[in-house]
Amino acid sequence: MSNKYDELLNRKEAAKLGGGKDKIEAHHAKGKLTARERLELLVDEGSFEETDMFVEHRATDFGLDKQHYPGDGVVTGFAKIDGRPVAVFSQDFTVFGGSLSETHAGKIVKIMNMAMKIGIPVIGLNDSGGARIQEGVDSLGGYADIFLLNTLASGVIPQISVILGPCAGGAVYSPAITDFIFMVKNSSYMFVTGPNVVKTVTHEEVSFEDLGGAETHASKSGVAHFINENEIETLLNVRRLTGYLPLNFMDKPVEHNFDFSSLKPDERLNEIVPDNPNKPYDMKRIINLLVDDNDFLEVQAGYAENIIVGFARLGGQSIGIVANQPSVLAGVLDINSSAKGARFVRFCDAFGIPLLVLVDVPGFLPGTEQEWNGIIRHGSKLLYAFCEATVPKVTVITRKAYGGAYDVMNSKHVRGDFNFAWPTAEIAVMGPKGAVEIIFKKEIAKAEDPAAKVEEKLFEYIDKFANPYIAAERGYIDDVILPKDTKVRLVNAFALLKNKVDKNPKKKHGNIPL
Repeated sequence: MSNKYDELLNRKEAAKLGGGKDKIEAHHAKGKLTARERLELLVDEGSFEETDMFVEHRATDFGLDKQHYPGDGVVTGFAKIDGRPVAVFSQDFTVFGGSLSETHAGKIVKIMNMAMKIGIPVIGLNDSGGARIQEGVDSLGGYADIFLLNTLASGVIPQISVILGPCAGGAVYSPAITDFIFMVKNSSYMFVTGPNVVKTVTHEEVSFEDLGGAETHASKSGVAHFINENEIETLLNVRRLTGYLPLNFMDKPVEHNFDFSSLKPDERLNEIVPDNPNKPYDMKRIINLLVDDNDFLEVQAGYAENIIVGFARLGGQSIGIVANQPSVLAGVLDINSSAKGARFVRFCDAFGIPLLVLVDVPGFLPGTEQEWNGIIRHGSKLLYAFCEATVPKVTVITRKAYGGAYDVMNSKHVRGDFNFAWPTAEIAVMGPKGAVEIIFKKEIAKAEDPAAKVEEKLFEYIDKFANPYIAAERGYIDDVILPKDTKVRLVNAFALLKNKVDKNPKKKHGNIPL
């Protein structure tokens, strides 16, 4: 009997070596961790339980019948992060370059199916050369099987993709369907076609890094939600993100203990918004003063920086934050910021994460480039997302809320639960100067000194309309509050809304303006 036990142990040790010691050493020489080393860093110590360790490919063409490696290039199983269960897979680049075969895909699909049944997140560590060419359509079919599961799991369980090497062709679409993508500087790549194909087809010379590196996808395409300096930092930040998320759409995020008696006014908030309404300020200063422990996990920090999205805790509750950024493009909404905000709002709504919306928005960005590229359609995405969301939604208008952008940014009219404004808030159809030039056009034209007449009417308009009180008189603002009292009011609002129930009309699904 002991011989059989020894055989099992020997087989397991062989499987753990992946492509062999030489390939592991070559992998390390590139400054990269192995599939199993990555899992050890990601999950709680001793919690990983592997599945399908002995699975091998079934292909026989092109010499594959003579090359067999237990596990077939991907390590799959279940583990815990901060004591909470997750399903994980980690592609092994030392085995056929991490390429995806029929059985490799089958292992991933298997844990995804189980994750959906039991309601736990799926985290994929991607390091693959793409479809295994020798298997032809079987490998392509394997990718399609994964795409289908990604789609069916969307909104059911959180899905996180970590890109730790090349990710090309069809391989990029699975991460793209998932909720969050992490990339590593100088070692992660994502592109539909690589630099050589680009050169052949379009005659463009472009490097791997410029075409599909982490910096490119974090700042230009918006594909990457997080980028980090190295693999260790990346995996630790994946752990950090999971702490804000529920296990599934019926679960609730972990709530931290909070000492409500510690709440008190914060005078520093009174000093952030400048007296000059056209002077910028950093909305992140407000966010950091409002959230628990000054701890804010920003999502897509380098992309469409005129809007800020991310996770934090307020009164111990996990919340999502959407905020205009007056220090970038004056905080206007444009195509990229609208899409960025919409996707984040929809994720939070799908998984029951309350939303805090901080508003200082002068409107939508004008210009032919925006109009011709569909600002109407893309701006509508953010509007649709806020209208559709049924989670607790609390808004604070810190300064400008002009035109349609006022409506879009979780106004009372689109089911904002609590809508507060600071005394510095200006809620109007448009900015005072533009409004005056339209309303008093004839008077200004007839005036002996048109500039003086504009100044006179500007003061009159600002005094009457550029404030929060007309909106408050109509009940569109629940209260005008001093900035220093904001955290107290927000913590109490979210505590009150904890058991909120709201529903949308029965339907198969809506048709968001994609």
